[in-house]
Amino acid sequence: MVMTVKRSTEVVSQKEIRLDFIRASGPGGQHVNKVATAVLLRFDVLRSPSLAEETKQRLVRLAGKRMTSDGTLVIKADRYRTQERNRQDAIDRLIQLIQKASKKPKRRIKTRPSAASRERRLAGKQHRSRKKKLRRVVKSDRDHQ
Repeated sequence: MVMTVKRSTEVVSQKEIRLDFIRASGPGGQHVNKVATAVLLRFDVLRSPSLAEETKQRLVRLAGKRMTSDGTLVIKADRYRTQERNRQDAIDRLIQLIQKASKKPKRRIKTRPSAASRERRLAGKQHRSRKKKLRRVVKSDRDHQ
């Protein structure tokens, strides 16, 4: 089975993904301790021939603490009570991450504050300064005698 990532040229094959089934915490009653419904999806990002280098770097940055030290992305899916739905959820989350990583981020264009916004800022500062000056204790000449 080949997973295609929509809106991208990236294609990840099923062979690159390892699925491990573990016991899930949460709802399930007496049945929860008998069946391994949670899914641990492992995808070796750094050694994947399917992804471009730029996409790999962005994916590592996006994955954060889901990334192991050897470059493997680990996704745990245990939202649902069935193994099949958790499996699909893990794969969907991997696809979303790859899609997000395959989009090149737009470069930020530096802008300077306009003259009007600088004026407003300074006027606000002057206003606050006057307000705080009025709060000060007024010393009269009689206090010093």
